[in-house]
Formats: sequence, C-alpha cells, structure tokens
Amino acid sequence: MKKLNIIFAVVFALFAILQYNDPDPYLWIPIYGYAAIICIMNATKKYDFFAHAAAIIFCLGFSLKLLFVRDGVMDWYGKYNAENLVQSMKATKPWIENAREFGGLLIIVIVVTINIFLHKKAGAK
Repeated sequence: MKKLNIIFAVVFALFAILQYNDPDPYLWIPIYGYAAIICIMNATKKYDFFAHAAAIIFCLGFSLKLLFVRDGVMDWYGKYNAENLVQSMKATKPWIENAREFGGLLIIVIVVTINIFLHKKAGAK
C-alpha cells in the first residue's frame, strides 16, 4: 500500500497544482493538498484517524452540496443529459465543473477510506 499512497500523493499534488487556473483555487488547492498529505502520512506510517475522518466528513459534506446545488451533479445528469465531462470547461457550463469537482471529492473519499480499512486490518494482525 506504500507504493499506492506515494502514487496518490503525487496525483493529488498534481491535481492541486492544476487548480492554479481554476476559478476558485483557494478552495481546491488546499483540498487536494490535504489529500496528498494524508497519502504521505500513510506512506510514512504516520497514520492519524482524525485527519482521515476530517477529510471524509468534509469531502462527503461538500459532495452533497455539489450533488444538489443548482447546476450541480443532479442537474448535470438530468437537466443536461450527463453531458460529456472531458470537454473543455466554459464559464457558461458550471454543471460540468461541479460534476468534475464531485468526482474529485469522491476519489479522495475512496482513497482515504481504503487507508482507514487497511490500517484497521493491519492493526488486527
């Protein structure tokens, strides 16, 4: 799992760097940076349950907001017929950005949750 955490730490760090040109980098750089730090903590065996729990709670809460907000994920799926997410981002299509951000938050939740379960499993041995 150490190698996977290093890979995800690099991926999340790259995600954070790519947020520089985002309309709200002040929000997304810390989110992806925090996820990268959690992966580094796991890779160096400095597990902290509260850091993991905080990431999951924050990301799930923010995901719920993006799910139901106007031009959020529900609108992207229903109102805009799940329009292609890999097209170029335009200011006229915030539902695309919200759906992408939702996906990023879910990736963080999945990685952090896997680390929690693997840590508990390793502790049980």
